Amino acid sequence: MFNYKKNRDWAENLTLVMQLGLTMAGCIVFCFFVGFFIDKWLGIRGIFTTMFLLLGIAGGANVCYRQILEVMDPKKKDDPDDHRTTRP
Repeated sequence: MFNYKKNRDWAENLTLVMQLGLTMAGCIVFCFFVGFFIDKWLGIRGIFTTMFLLLGIAGGANVCYRQILEVMDPKKKDDPDDHRTTRP
């Protein structure tokens, strides 16, 4: 069986890579189909598909970037173990 305690770092990195890939692919596919159906509805050939495909790439990259920053930040704002005082 898989020993999670022994391979914890490896498993966490694998889940991050899979999450980033699926997030990027999901954004691109969703925006592609939105643009495709708008083009089909308006009778235009590829203008909205191209625009929404580019928006999907940019949006997916933005979401992935924010997810990476969230993982790289060792202390989150709502961390209950953070014992720093917030008093002025």
